[in-house]
Amino acid sequence: MRRQVLLLLQLGIVVMAAQAYDKEMTVYVDAGRQECLYHTVRDGETIDFEYQVIDGGHGDLDISFTLLDPIGLVVVKDFKKPENIHRHEVTKEGDYRFCFDNSFSMFNRKTVFFELIVEREGEELQGDTQWHGVDDLAGLSRDEYYDMKVQDIMDFIGRIRLQLNKARQLQDVLRSHEARDRNLAESNFQKVNQWSMLQISAMIGVGLIQVFMLRSIFATTGRMHHIWRKLGI
Repeated sequence: MRRQVLLLLQLGIVVMAAQAYDKEMTVYVDAGRQECLYHTVRDGETIDFEYQVIDGGHGDLDISFTLLDPIGLVVVKDFKKPENIHRHEVTKEGDYRFCFDNSFSMFNRKTVFFELIVEREGEELQGDTQWHGVDDLAGLSRDEYYDMKVQDIMDFIGRIRLQLNKARQLQDVLRSHEARDRNLAESNFQKVNQWSMLQISAMIGVGLIQVFMLRSIFATTGRMHHIWRKLGI
């Protein structure tokens, strides 16, 4: 019973250790504004940052992005891009600033989806070791054999955890792409409807004007008749 409890505790520690900081969020950046987010990162960790503009209002799908270190130096800077991926190995511990800038837009609010992953390089792969063969088990005591099997299980769970995280991140990226395409399709649909209504209104207006002009040409009374006579029509 005691061994089972220890095994569960060890498995729990492995799962907790394999978890890096992973944050997904959708932010709204109003026209002419800049939105910044902060996160504390330790020395030796790696920042993986991915963003994508999924809705540009009635404007383009673009945003400016800046990553600054704790002392305010620019690490990464993008200008008017629809999406991008950045990776930075941290050498200065402190609060890093992630800023989305929409100051170049006068009227359109931008909707931005981003994912921030902070992990120590190789942290999730610490359990990725080689499994023991039959020859390695020869001469081991029962306790040593048990501990070796527990370690193998912990390594296997660590690898599963890593693959699940990668699969979830890929699903999140695909979902953000789907949201952007849907917003773009809805925006185009609205533009087509508005342009179609404008053309229909123009056609109706031109038709009414033509009917009025033809009737006024053949009329023998009225103000337009005198105008046509003065013009010699």
